[in-house]
Amino acid sequence: MSLPTSSAVTDPAASPAPARRRSILILLIIWGALQLGGIFTPGLLDDVDSVYLEVAREMLVRHDYVTPYVDGIRFFDKPPLMYWLAAGSMKIFGPHDWAGRLPLTLLVLALIFSVYSLGRRFFGDRGGFYSGLAIATSIGPYLFTRFYIPDVPLALWMTLSIHLLLIALDRVRAHESALKPMLGFAAVTALNVLTKGLIGLVFPVGFALIFLLLTRQIRAILRLRLITSTALFLLIALPWHVLAAIRNPAIDANARGWFWFYVINEHFMRFVGKRIPHDYGQVPLLLFWGMILAWLLPWAVFLPRAIRWGVATLRTQGMKARVSEAPLTLFLWAFIVIGFFSLGSRQEYYALPALPALAILAGGQLARAEDPLHPGSRHAAYFWTRWLLLPITTLAAVACTWFAITAPTPPAAVDISDLLTTNPERYTLALGHLYDLTGKAMGFFRFPLILVAVSMYAAGLTAWLLRRKGKCYAANVTLAIAMMGNLWGMHEGLARFYPILGSKGLADAINSVFQPGDQIMLDGELTSGSSIAFYTRQPLHLVNGRVNGPWYGSFWPDAARVFETEDSLHQAWASHDRVFLMTYEPQRRVTDLRPFGGVYELKSEGGKTVLTNHP
Repeated sequence: MSLPTSSAVTDPAASPAPARRRSILILLIIWGALQLGGIFTPGLLDDVDSVYLEVAREMLVRHDYVTPYVDGIRFFDKPPLMYWLAAGSMKIFGPHDWAGRLPLTLLVLALIFSVYSLGRRFFGDRGGFYSGLAIATSIGPYLFTRFYIPDVPLALWMTLSIHLLLIALDRVRAHESALKPMLGFAAVTALNVLTKGLIGLVFPVGFALIFLLLTRQIRAILRLRLITSTALFLLIALPWHVLAAIRNPAIDANARGWFWFYVINEHFMRFVGKRIPHDYGQVPLLLFWGMILAWLLPWAVFLPRAIRWGVATLRTQGMKARVSEAPLTLFLWAFIVIGFFSLGSRQEYYALPALPALAILAGGQLARAEDPLHPGSRHAAYFWTRWLLLPITTLAAVACTWFAITAPTPPAAVDISDLLTTNPERYTLALGHLYDLTGKAMGFFRFPLILVAVSMYAAGLTAWLLRRKGKCYAANVTLAIAMMGNLWGMHEGLARFYPILGSKGLADAINSVFQPGDQIMLDGELTSGSSIAFYTRQPLHLVNGRVNGPWYGSFWPDAARVFETEDSLHQAWASHDRVFLMTYEPQRRVTDLRPFGGVYELKSEGGKTVLTNHP
């Protein structure tokens, strides 16, 4: 069926200012509905989510904002900005999980608007709006802000630094001062380093140098105020690094200091896959590349035409032409990030800093599809909606519908962990627990499955029908709204899966009976129940847990005495003091501990049980 020839731009008579205000308002509403609505539930996840927020909470308690501690032990894994932001929020609102999450939520808002702004530069207001929609409602940015990690903020700093560099080059070409945008570039790059480490410097500076070389503007460096901007970068980024090195010098062959662990081990050794301890997984390269497209769904379906347009533009116009700025910037940006992690260690979410570039490419293609001067783009948007978006969403909807209908209803007394498998070899990956799901467990997710199914049916079908009628703007906005339903479904699914991933319920049970002098122990490493530390505000004693995260900091003389052995556990259990033990193996522990005192179950949830020696 042939497509109509109208441009399908809703309200074409609208002036730029009203259109811009409408775009901003829609993006703000979507952000509020998705992000603000998700900061209160579920509880913090065990592992990095609660570990990072517990570091922030202990900063407040210790009044030490240089050396991070977790469970009373020095923790050098990451730079401090994310800790500082969470600590500042909890200082204002109290040590609540939602307060710790709030800074990340606000950074997502900044990312949406920074993508919108850069998209406007390249493709006009409509292109910026669609770019913002893509980054706000695609799967990856939402999924990886359900826990407190620095990779989405890294995407924000990358977007801002590239935009500021382009503005600085505009000033140079206009024979104006580039000081202000370059100071902004320096400040944002410094924040990037304080967020994620050295790649916060490598990515933007590497992009700048390669971009200048490709566009034959390398001599513009002389007018980019490098001395002043470098001074500002050092003023912001250097003090913490210097203070951290001074306060955490090498002590002996085991405690080799902050510099060795943070700079050598955490950066260079991690890149080549030889970090000590090796407590992280490695995603296969082809899967890593495929996940990049998955994280940008559903908007990734419009990338083929966008890439084709970009390649054609660079071939016909060359890299020096102003019209080539958009494809060159976006291609180079994505290539640097994806190429870097393709060569080294990689987790599922490491490519997130490339997603804004891909979102802007997709948004630009959708904007061009509304222009009567580009009928090829318009037909391509319809083609990919019909032959890729519609099949993908329909297949996802059918699968969710099938599981929602056929999954058995779990008995009232059954815990979700009873219906899962265990794959501990996968748990070093961010999404490793997804491999535990079984068909029998899908009954716990019936409502989220129905919500996702309805959203996916609506996403593909309505987008196709509206685009078929030439209503491109309505098709794109409807697709974004449908994706909101899909993401809400994901959030509901996470809430139901939470007992496996977090331990707030167990912490609440402990808090209900905890008395001064009681001890809380974990059977294993800290990440097996790290959210308990945040919610109880108590140190966690680790039985056979001197491994992974706390291992390196344990060599310092001031390390909290929280590492327990089997013997010390037995002695504590036989004492008059109450001990709470969270374990994944309650039957074994009951048999083991019974000779030393009473064994009582306080609460069991998500495959984890809290035992105590006093009723």
